[in-house]
Amino acid sequence: MTRPPARATALVGALMLLLAACAATPEPSTVERRRDVGVQLFQWTWDAIAAECTDTLGPDGYAWVVTSPPQEHIVGDQWWTAYQPASYRVESRLGTREQYAAMVQTCHDAGVDVWTDAVINHMTGQDAPGTGWAGSSYTHYEYPGLWTDADFHHCGLTPNDDIASYQDAAQVQTCELVNLADLATESDHVRSTITAYLEDLLSLGVDGFRIDAAKHMRADDIAAIVANLPDGTGIAQEVIRGSGEPITPEEYLGNGDVYEFAYGKELQGVLAGSPGRALDLGTSSTWVPSDQAVVFVDNHDTERNGSTLSYADGDEYALANVLMLAGSYGTPVVYSGYAFSDRDAGPPQAAGGRVLDAACEKAPEVDPQDGDWVCQHRWPAIIGMVGWRNVVGDAPRVDEWSEGDAVAFGRGERGFVVVNAGDDELRTELATSLPDGDYCDVLATGDCAVATVRDGALTVEVPPRTAQAWDVDSRP
Repeated sequence: MTRPPARATALVGALMLLLAACAATPEPSTVERRRDVGVQLFQWTWDAIAAECTDTLGPDGYAWVVTSPPQEHIVGDQWWTAYQPASYRVESRLGTREQYAAMVQTCHDAGVDVWTDAVINHMTGQDAPGTGWAGSSYTHYEYPGLWTDADFHHCGLTPNDDIASYQDAAQVQTCELVNLADLATESDHVRSTITAYLEDLLSLGVDGFRIDAAKHMRADDIAAIVANLPDGTGIAQEVIRGSGEPITPEEYLGNGDVYEFAYGKELQGVLAGSPGRALDLGTSSTWVPSDQAVVFVDNHDTERNGSTLSYADGDEYALANVLMLAGSYGTPVVYSGYAFSDRDAGPPQAAGGRVLDAACEKAPEVDPQDGDWVCQHRWPAIIGMVGWRNVVGDAPRVDEWSEGDAVAFGRGERGFVVVNAGDDELRTELATSLPDGDYCDVLATGDCAVATVRDGALTVEVPPRTAQAWDVDSRP
């Protein structure tokens, strides 16, 4: 991202001043760090996110959390009901407005910024009239007190007004995405109404927005919607890169950051073939520039359509997250959701439809069953790399090595990581810029697993399909 989360930066800055006052000659571990890792807690309730900020996200180094959409939505037990707004009231099956505001404050107290998944391209996809979660009535193109038929596109480019070809920019941005009523975001009234919704969320303390379905709105429409938001408001736009398509993520960079979908797809291929190719991720001129790229191994869509790895890939998925967090391209977002076999299945819910608070006592679950919270953000390999990344900060990538199914590299003199994606144990000696001495593997559970750097060399023994990582803050 173009800026680290302000709250995390302030906390780290204060810590650095304290450490500097206590040490006449600062060690590498006391220089300023970049705390930038986000986490998408998909379909977590506001109360559960608040507790997680206090218990895990803040203490273990996450900088920002992306919540699911908070607006009133249609009624149903599927996950995608949250992405069909019935109004802009902050009242959903994940919690009330008051609970959302309390969650934001609790996360801020823990040093974690809060971003909202903002669904502003469309309303419902329901042909029959209905009543939303909080009691608001609606029809497909009528939302009393909010929208009338005149506020929606009726593209007339396809028989049913749905998008038929992604090679036609007009269809993508004026026709309906799977029957979702498409807002006419070129309209001043529509723009100002959406802006007012975002401003309302900012009044609750929200720090930034994931703009859902940004590709389905013109870049200048989004620019007009966010133009009057306060300076420093975070913007990350969902613009899925498609081969040969006329709409590209680069068109949206003037509005803020963009999710680089090519990263997760390429990472899946890297782990399946030659992990050494991970060293090339982010070097392509056809990708979003690193300082405006948001990268991820998976999200709630890609884990369902199979275009990326997911929790179901187990060790391979964990290694992909290690590589993402160890790398220097983009700002990483870890994903955390629930297990499912039916791709439409919603999160665990009470009889009335309210989502149950997430529970991570069993994380990582070896074989999660449908409805179990997978809690990937707590997996030792992932949470260990979050702390590692915070230590190495923006140090350059050095000491690159790859051979067969293994890859290793360092980040300046602050950290070193090795990934063994093969079926055999990796035993070798690697050159590293880490200062000589003993180090603990930050990905190991239990007591310190000591590795020693002597004369710039590190001897490693890495079991199959695992990773090891060391940094200057993790010493015996």
